[in-house]
Amino acid sequence: MGTVPRGYVHRAAVAEVFLTGWEAAADSADSFVVRAQWPRGHALFAPLGGYQDPMLLVESIRQAGSLLAHAEYRVPFGHQFLMWDMSFTAEASAFAVGATPTDVELHVVCHDIVRRGGTVVRMRYTVAVRRAGRTVAGGTASFSCINPSVHRRLRGERPTSTGSVPPAPVDPAVLGRARRQDVLLAAPAEARDMRWELRVDTGHPILFDHPVDHVPGMVLIEAARQAARVATAQPDALLVGMESEFTRYTELDEPCWVEAHVEPSGAAGETRVRVDAEQNGEQVFTALLTLRRVNG
Repeated sequence: MGTVPRGYVHRAAVAEVFLTGWEAAADSADSFVVRAQWPRGHALFAPLGGYQDPMLLVESIRQAGSLLAHAEYRVPFGHQFLMWDMSFTAEASAFAVGATPTDVELHVVCHDIVRRGGTVVRMRYTVAVRRAGRTVAGGTASFSCINPSVHRRLRGERPTSTGSVPPAPVDPAVLGRARRQDVLLAAPAEARDMRWELRVDTGHPILFDHPVDHVPGMVLIEAARQAARVATAQPDALLVGMESEFTRYTELDEPCWVEAHVEPSGAAGETRVRVDAEQNGEQVFTALLTLRRVNG
């Protein structure tokens, strides 16, 4: 089984492509079945406590939108994609580690499609995720596609690196990480402070798979997941739900601050955490995450 072409999902490394194929669905012109495979081992999104990392699902949803935009809606390569929001809910069983890599189908419906000059410039899509024929998760996302010349007018010549060494990280163990370089939260001045500077390492081979002029959405989502684990003191908690919104570009060369607030209890065994990120006094990202305790 191979993967889809890397350019379709905006990845430079083949190892970071999780989609293996797609086809049009029979029920409508804007419905598709996208196949994905989640590896049992991954350098960053590794299994924990018998469960696959839910970030594999989040990234698969992101990749599905990019794939269909290029392959089915003919968005030219070179257009910049700007994510506006992403959400998902999942059963814990969606992530159970098996004896082989996890094969899933993403049943995607594209809607609210906006075209300009015959080219798609904005789209929303919903996803139903099936594993072994059973629906185990669902999600939605929206993004804009920006012409290269328009992008240059909007962004100018923004840097693609920070030009500085990231600050010291929090202890990886408190957020379920083994390596310091995978930690996105800087150690706060006060140990109990639930506000951290975002650690931006543009040399990270997975989080920054290729040069970009802003902090990728997946980096912000992973930072939010790490913040939620620290705030709840649950380093092995399973992320089973998320509602996120991206409100502005997050610049690489300006400090970005991530803050977590634990919300009133939800369902039994679940905790919700609101995470906000701001830069230069303005909100750039917000997310409501649902964590489930799966051990202990």
